[in-house]
Amino acid sequence: MKRTLLTILVIAACSFASTIVLAAAEFKIVTASTRGTYIQIGRDIASFVAPQADIDLEVLPSAGSAENVKRLRYEPGVKFAIVQSDVYQAFLDQAAAGNAEARQIIQPLRVIMPLYNEEIHFIVRADSDLNYVHEIKDARINAGELGSGTALTTTTLYRLMFNESLPDAKASFLSYEDALVKLITDKTVDVVAYIAGQPAKLLVDMKPEARQLIRLLKFDPNQTASKAALRTYFPATVRASSYPNLLTEDLPSLAVKAYLVTYDYNLRDTKDYLSRFARSLCQNFSVLKEKGHPKWREVDMSLPDLGRGWFYYPPTAKEIRGCITARTSPKPPPARACTQQERILGLCG
Repeated sequence: MKRTLLTILVIAACSFASTIVLAAAEFKIVTASTRGTYIQIGRDIASFVAPQADIDLEVLPSAGSAENVKRLRYEPGVKFAIVQSDVYQAFLDQAAAGNAEARQIIQPLRVIMPLYNEEIHFIVRADSDLNYVHEIKDARINAGELGSGTALTTTTLYRLMFNESLPDAKASFLSYEDALVKLITDKTVDVVAYIAGQPAKLLVDMKPEARQLIRLLKFDPNQTASKAALRTYFPATVRASSYPNLLTEDLPSLAVKAYLVTYDYNLRDTKDYLSRFARSLCQNFSVLKEKGHPKWREVDMSLPDLGRGWFYYPPTAKEIRGCITARTSPKPPPARACTQQERILGLCG
């Protein structure tokens, strides 16, 4: 009886231990608006990458990159964030300038890998006198919600182009949807800044009738103001194929880089999960390109040099570099078939 009872207890203990080992870690990733690209990228990661790393990943909407940085730093369970390069750099700049809060927030954050360029769209009324981005000076601009990457990018871009801050009297910080309503109805907004990787859901969902109401501004890289912007941002093209109901031809534009970011975790279990995450990201990269948002096709599995004050997370960087090496290493030549004499002499391994 004692032996039977002991056997039952051992089996139960092993089953319990097995349950603990197999239980998925419950992590979260912060993205952006429910109609933006970040949240779709987050959902792709949750569907195609996290499960193989034994991670149950919850995808959370947010106001955008600036909020994401703070939530990654302080919100329990948030292990990943998608962040715009200029927002990350703005925190680093503030920290370098002596802002203690910015330093406390940004110092322990680490990059997993760069993602893709996000296009910067400037939307105006169809009958607007504005045609180019460099003409928005003194216009009433909706910069994006406070705490969002869009707001930071819009105000930074304005300052770079015109060597002055966006005047408070000319700025509003509404959601995309509310700003578009004001742009079209009471006309208290002249320009709506919208930053998202194409094809972005907000613009994709517009009907052909939208052409009678709104259009996008072009970016002219030859203008002096434009050249100033290109010191921080990248030239891009908004493709007509992304928004066939809105565009009849490709449009020159600007873009900002998006990064997948984490925290400098030291706990062994968390480091192990994040290492498995990076391994799964590598192994399922082709699946992301095939089945995920079209922006995945613009992502390279690479770890380029980062700017001063930026650092990769060592456990994930090790996995990704190993992945890159495996992908680029030459494959061994196919084995030569054994001859009859070699087989007779037992010389075929």
